[in-house]
Amino acid sequence: MAGLPRIVKDQLEQAKGACLAAVETYNRPGVAFRTRTFTVLMAIAWTSLFHAIFYRRARKPWYVRSGAGRGIRYEKVDGEPKHWELSECTRQFYGGHNPPQRKNLEFMVLLRNKIEHRHHPELDLALYGECQAWLMNFEELLVAEFGAAQALAGHLDLALQFSAFRPEGQQEAIRRLNSSAAKDLLSFIQSYRAGLPADVLESSSYSVRVFLLPKLAVRDNAADLAVEFVPYDPTNPEEMKRLKRVTAMIKEKLTPVASAGLMRPSEVVARIQEHLPDFSIHTHTQAWRTYNVRPPTGANSPASTRPEFCIYDELAQGYGYTEAWVKFLLRKLSDTAEFDRVMSWKPS
Repeated sequence: MAGLPRIVKDQLEQAKGACLAAVETYNRPGVAFRTRTFTVLMAIAWTSLFHAIFYRRARKPWYVRSGAGRGIRYEKVDGEPKHWELSECTRQFYGGHNPPQRKNLEFMVLLRNKIEHRHHPELDLALYGECQAWLMNFEELLVAEFGAAQALAGHLDLALQFSAFRPEGQQEAIRRLNSSAAKDLLSFIQSYRAGLPADVLESSSYSVRVFLLPKLAVRDNAADLAVEFVPYDPTNPEEMKRLKRVTAMIKEKLTPVASAGLMRPSEVVARIQEHLPDFSIHTHTQAWRTYNVRPPTGANSPASTRPEFCIYDELAQGYGYTEAWVKFLLRKLSDTAEFDRVMSWKPS
């Protein structure tokens, strides 16, 4: 960090220290509700990183007093300048741009504000993807702004797992997640995701989806690494199609099965008809077909749904729909052209 002003170095060290503490807490066995502490510490890390960037650019991340008259006067707290908090840093850094990294950051800030003083360990399973993306985005911005010498990758390892498959534990976590105590938080998570464009929702900069598969070594030198990250090109349609096919094959085994807090199709229709009188059961069927929310009736893998919108109930052998699905339909089908497109859908 030679050549950097002292204030930049201090903010940078604080950012890296808070980030490592966040990861250590998240990966520590036995920690209850690891997401809560992770978000608090990562918020500190991100804020310090932004402050380091602004100071390095000779820009003071301080609030300016309104109506201060001639010259620039800054707000003060206990005699010290009032620094921008993370939300303001995000707004100042990205300006009018809205990449997936920003949407991930804004989601995690809102989430931190909601869960900072609440205890819902069952949320860890639902939020892993956003947490992992938040960490990776931090590392990428750190390296982009201050060089590879500041990278934290060498300090971080893949957390070890006790077993290859944990369907019972995951199902129990999902059942707790749908309990009344966490319903408002789950609704917030689903609503936020439903409001994102498809390209943002599928971006690894917004949420990382990880699948651990046994690695078979077919060559002598292929056994050197037990874990290997395979790069992919999101601009290559054929490559992305193959990747999604593999992902879909794995998701068939891991899609959650639960019914608590879900709605029947008739309940979805009743909710939407309050705003869109022309919406019917037929419209609902056309909608889940158009948006590929669930497989057709009689499919070999009925649980291959988009779980943020629809979940298969194995016991009842039927489908339940989420609050996020209702909000998604209201937002999409309020557009007359989109409504007509859905109604004209036909199987390819």
